[in-house]
Amino acid sequence: MAKPFYRLQRFLRRTQLLLLFLGVAYIMAGSVLLLQRASGGGAGGVAVPPLPSLPSPPQALEPPVLQGGHSRPGPWVGRDGGAVGDGTSPRWLASRNLEIRQLRRRWFHSLMTEQENPRTQRVQPHRKVRHKGTYMGCFLDDSKDRALKGSVFYDFRKMTSSMCQDTCSESGYQFAGLEFGSECYCGNRVPHSRTRDEDCNLDCRGEKGAPCGGVGRLSVYKVEEQLVGQKRYRNVRYRGCFKRPANVSAVFLFHTVQTNLSSQTCVAVCTDKTQRWKAEASTELPLAILRRPDCFCGYASARFSLHEPADVSHCVTANTSGPASPTDREFYQVYQTPVQDSRCMDRKFLPEKSSQLVALSSFPGAGNTWVRHLVELASGYYTGSFYFDGSLYNKGFKGEKDYWKSGRTVCVKTHESGRHEIEMYDAAILLIRNPYRCLMAEFNRKCAGHLGYASEQHWRSKEWPEFVGSYASWWASHVLDWLRFGRRVLVVHYEELQGALYPTMRAVTAFLNTTASQERLLCTESNQDGHFKRSGARQRPFDPFTPEMKRLIDGYILTVDQALREGNHTGLPSEYLPR
Repeated sequence: MAKPFYRLQRFLRRTQLLLLFLGVAYIMAGSVLLLQRASGGGAGGVAVPPLPSLPSPPQALEPPVLQGGHSRPGPWVGRDGGAVGDGTSPRWLASRNLEIRQLRRRWFHSLMTEQENPRTQRVQPHRKVRHKGTYMGCFLDDSKDRALKGSVFYDFRKMTSSMCQDTCSESGYQFAGLEFGSECYCGNRVPHSRTRDEDCNLDCRGEKGAPCGGVGRLSVYKVEEQLVGQKRYRNVRYRGCFKRPANVSAVFLFHTVQTNLSSQTCVAVCTDKTQRWKAEASTELPLAILRRPDCFCGYASARFSLHEPADVSHCVTANTSGPASPTDREFYQVYQTPVQDSRCMDRKFLPEKSSQLVALSSFPGAGNTWVRHLVELASGYYTGSFYFDGSLYNKGFKGEKDYWKSGRTVCVKTHESGRHEIEMYDAAILLIRNPYRCLMAEFNRKCAGHLGYASEQHWRSKEWPEFVGSYASWWASHVLDWLRFGRRVLVVHYEELQGALYPTMRAVTAFLNTTASQERLLCTESNQDGHFKRSGARQRPFDPFTPEMKRLIDGYILTVDQALREGNHTGLPSEYLPR
């Protein structure tokens, strides 16, 4: 009796092990199938269905009613179903929620596409193509420690070696490196970690057969040498007229004397000097200081901060061919060269998980990306995002793909404005911009992308008045929601940040509990433009805002201004207020 029982026991044990093995195999096979589906499954993968089109803009709300000289909020606000005014939920709120959710899906999809495609697009051996400049070879590149540490830009459709070299040359750099077929890096030093030329095996997106790096590999070129007078530079701007510092030789790192000196010549000299200076030191010379026949090169410092400009007439007299008074000889013209100040370019994630979650909240079109750029330069830490925008990640916002609640970023971008979404944050920087400017910027983005402009046909279409009617109320409700439900709010006005960047960024970094040195803030001020502005202000032959639109927007401006003052915040700048 014992022997049959023993055999039965062995059989059951074996059966149990067999079932366990089959179960594990089944789970592993299912996981592989899911991964194949998620990545498209190769040639036979499942295609991702197209996303639904965005909903049409919501209908306009009634303008706020002003009673007894005071403005009352209309029934706007939150995503939690409540409203600031009468407790009703606007009909367009659900439409706005859906639009933001779809934008998040599209941004995430673009991130995954842009991250995966360059690494999988292998090409056949390159044919010989004549290149502009001098090809230096293939070099290793590390995303955490770039081989070329200057400017960066991307073009996922038309990148060529000539385009990259021209951009680097116009930005004042000697070397250009291409990676992943679409990324361009600039610098003034040749990388040391050379590798096999076969490792740079990706084609340029706009130049088939031309090497544009590889996975973690740079195809490096030395840009063509040009005479100083023939060079073209981008991002050169006039900083103003300033008084001579106490110790010129200590403040300015280079000095030359030239007859018939012009501002263009001085800028070119300082840009060219930076290229040679970088071979010996790690400091760029982003400022060109002119007082004929003297040209000085240097950077902003505590002894020459550029915070106290003088009357321009002093510099006009000092730089004419005629005699100048001894007083006017003490004033210099200052120009920003295309060279980036590297003292604030290093950024990293927070070393420890932050104990508080801080929002960088704004209405779309209010300059959130630009302020993120400033925050990262001033604090030295990456900013995060409630969304997933692959194009911003590739422009250097490495916190873009980090989970927004990770605590590794110094603040988190958001356009949300419902009570539930607001109360998820411990504090918030509330960025406010003139609604007229916001509406035009967001309409340009919807019609022509982040850096494009809407055509005259767009402005004259029925879409524009519908857009203003709905989004103007959203501008107001966004501010009112954050003032009402935000736990700790720092209000920053976009226009005041433009006019007083240094003190405003000092207040922002203090609010974020980060330490920003004077040198880093001055560097932020020098590099404030970044690559996030539309090129110039396109003039329209007509005013796109009708009298009815202006009455609607002005009513919301008065409402928001009063809400700010009642919350012990600074009211809206006077340029916002109706005349």
